[in-house]
Amino acid sequence: MAKDLKDFLVKDEQLAGISNVERKKYLQKIKIIKHLFLNGETSNADICNKFNVSLPTSMALINQLKEADIVVKKGQGKSDGGRKPDLFGLREHLFFVLSIHIERSNIKFAIIDNNHSIVAERNVEKEISPSANIVDDLYELSQDLIKDSEISQDKIMGVGISMPGLVSTEEGKNFTYYLSDQEPESLQNKLEKTFKKPVAILNDAKSACLAEFRYGLAKNRQDVLVISMDWGIGLGIIMGGKMHSGSSGFAGEFGHIPMTEDGQLCHCGKRGCLETEASGLALVKKAKEGLDAGETSLLNELLKNKYDRLEPQVIIEAANKGDQFAINVISEIGIQLGKGISILVQIFNPELIILEGKIADARQFITTPVQQAMNTYCMMQLKERTNIALSTLGPNSSLYGGIIAVMETIFHEQTNLIKSHIN
Repeated sequence: MAKDLKDFLVKDEQLAGISNVERKKYLQKIKIIKHLFLNGETSNADICNKFNVSLPTSMALINQLKEADIVVKKGQGKSDGGRKPDLFGLREHLFFVLSIHIERSNIKFAIIDNNHSIVAERNVEKEISPSANIVDDLYELSQDLIKDSEISQDKIMGVGISMPGLVSTEEGKNFTYYLSDQEPESLQNKLEKTFKKPVAILNDAKSACLAEFRYGLAKNRQDVLVISMDWGIGLGIIMGGKMHSGSSGFAGEFGHIPMTEDGQLCHCGKRGCLETEASGLALVKKAKEGLDAGETSLLNELLKNKYDRLEPQVIIEAANKGDQFAINVISEIGIQLGKGISILVQIFNPELIILEGKIADARQFITTPVQQAMNTYCMMQLKERTNIALSTLGPNSSLYGGIIAVMETIFHEQTNLIKSHIN
């Protein structure tokens, strides 16, 4: 009986000592575990259909996983007229992943279990800084969380880290931030040496897109764009049922497409980027300009004239209370965002666009101007075939993307190892 998933995973020397038939069975079991991790509880019939095996073979594999204390019965599913099927899923707390989401001025830490429940979390205020020793900082802060959670280090399979910037998951590098922390070796390698566990690093928008792809509204869809709206603007691309990152891993830098001739200087070094007109940064800037000009708003009361504390969430809170100034400012950035989205629609022809992130909390105050701009700037035949939806994953989509990235890597390495021993 396996105490946790790490005990169950097979090593090279173990494979050498078992038969070819047993290796194939082990491979099928790993595929079932991965399927249950990504899709939750399911029936024997569903597993048969997914992996093209017979009902007796599937049931035998499930029973072996039950004996190993990996899989447990989770009740019964719906019936179409006959006997209700038994449902099977992964045992609670079979494994955990430490997921870290780095924001502009905050770092979110969470320990997430195999059933996608956050069992411990912590927010730490910390500005992105070129001089930060991010490897040691992340390690020390996460160790405090792990210690307080009383979860054994052995049960934590790996670390998933989502962060802003030009991030190459393949190279394990961030080409925008923490440059001093990844020379001459990659940031990922340094993190793995420090944590002594597998580490996956990925761009924050792509992490959110991965979560949508596996758990959210993009699941089982073919052509979807996921737009992350925070202090900046990011894009995740799903085409043909696959996520696309580009040849260097940088596809989706939507916010840094110049949209305004001789516009404002962007932090990327160019002028007139969409991010200067339609991001959280732009929202705060426009609101401050209006308040300085004497606009009447609930924001004056909420902030007590301390405009340095102004953040997108405060503006959205005021809009939700009916503040017309806040609603107008959000509408301004929504129109600019809609212009940019119109370009994406005509390039990618997606079936669905998912809006996620802090600005998506404005709900109809952001979706309505986006739709209005699309009516103006997008070809009607394309626009009518594209739905706009708000993410249903809540504020932790990037954290969920981190756990998926780690576990998909572990499952991929395990299946490749087993396949290398099958004759």
